[in-house]
Amino acid sequence: MLETTALPRKATLPPPLDTRYQVETPEGIDLPLRPAGLMVRALAFSIDLGLRGLILGVLFIVLAFLGKLGAGLGSILLFGVSWWYMVLFEVLNQGRSPGKQWMGLRVVHDDGTPIGWSASLIRNLLRFVDMLPFGYFLGAISCLQHPHFKRLGDLAAGTLVIYREQPLTRPQLPDAQPRRPAFALTLPEQRAVLGFAERQGELSEARSHELASILAQPLQVPAPRAVAELNAIARGLLGPA
Repeated sequence: MLETTALPRKATLPPPLDTRYQVETPEGIDLPLRPAGLMVRALAFSIDLGLRGLILGVLFIVLAFLGKLGAGLGSILLFGVSWWYMVLFEVLNQGRSPGKQWMGLRVVHDDGTPIGWSASLIRNLLRFVDMLPFGYFLGAISCLQHPHFKRLGDLAAGTLVIYREQPLTRPQLPDAQPRRPAFALTLPEQRAVLGFAERQGELSEARSHELASILAQPLQVPAPRAVAELNAIARGLLGPA
C-alpha cells in the first residue's frame, strides 16, 4: 500500500492595498476612481469648518445690532449653516464643498454618478455619529479600516469621496514637420522619442544634441540633424493637433 504525504497548503495572503476603485458603467466601460484618504479629507473639512465659522461670525456681528430679533435669526442661521452648508454645495456644485474643491476632491455615489439630495443629507446628518465620542474618532477609525476610506456616513449613504479628475492636456512639442520613422518603433522607443521632444525646452542646447545623438543611431537618423529629425518623428507619433 502506497503512503501519500499531504503537501502543506500555501497560506493565502491578503490582497495588496490598492487605492483604485473600479466602476463599470452601464455601457460596459471600466471607470477608475481614486478614493481620498483620511488626511486630505481632514484638511478639506478643516477649510470648510473655518469658512463656516467666518460666515457665522460676520452674520452674528450684523445681527447683534437687532437685539432679540437678531438672536432669533442667529439661531436659525446657525442651524442652516451648520447642517445645510455641506449639503447645498455637494448637490449644487458637483459634489464639491469649498474645502473639497480646494483640495481637489468631490463626493459621488458608489457607482460614480453625481451625488443627490438624499445621499448628501444622510452622509452629513450622520456626522454626529462619526464625531463620537469626540474629535471624529469613529469616523477616523472607519476611514482607516475601510479599503476605500469610507466613514460611517459614507457607508450609510452609499457615497465615496474621490480625487477630482484632472483634464488631460497634450504635451507641447517643438514645431516640426511630422514624419514617419524609418522602421516601426516599439512602445519604449516611442516613449523615448516623445519624452525627448517634451523635455527639450528644459535642456541646454548641448545636452539636447548629446541625447539626440544617442537616439539617432538606432533610429537611423543623421547625427547633425538628429534634434530636428527626432522632433519631426515625435510630431508624427503624436498625430495631428
